Amino acid sequence: MSANQAEVQVRPGVEGDLEALTDLYNHYVRETAITFDTAVFTPQERRPWLLSHPEDGPHRLMVATDGDTQEILGYATSSPYRTKPAYRTSVEVTVYVAPHAGRRGIGTLLYKALFAALAGEDLHRAYAGIALPNEASTRLHERFGFRHLGTHREVGRKFGRYWDVAWYEKEL
Repeated sequence: MSANQAEVQVRPGVEGDLEALTDLYNHYVRETAITFDTAVFTPQERRPWLLSHPEDGPHRLMVATDGDTQEILGYATSSPYRTKPAYRTSVEVTVYVAPHAGRRGIGTLLYKALFAALAGEDLHRAYAGIALPNEASTRLHERFGFRHLGTHREVGRKFGRYWDVAWYEKEL
């Protein structure tokens, strides 16, 4: 573990994290095509999302914090892949790292904690969609054993252009 990672703690997300998590996500809404949301959220609008990730079960929210300041540096989630009952053993996973906290191994710490938390759950597959280009996310997912399934070409439009999304799968 690097010195930078030693300063980072990972724990389940709680309601008190809502404002900071909303701020972090809104950065990606405003500035990037990493998410296809196009309008920023208020914490109250984002609250149902947070509450849909309890501390147990297949749908989790893990938060990385600075060990000294407790500032939220990133988060990872596992969410329903689709709503129909036969999809219950599949989850969609994602990681968001604060823009100033990149290249510190935070995404790796978050995924380690998330997949450890999911190990005892009745899950069969994890899926991840990566808006392209995003080399850091592609490398992270491949490091965790995800394999590329295919790419949806020009599937989303944001900032006046079309974006591809690569889909990845991991056995759980």
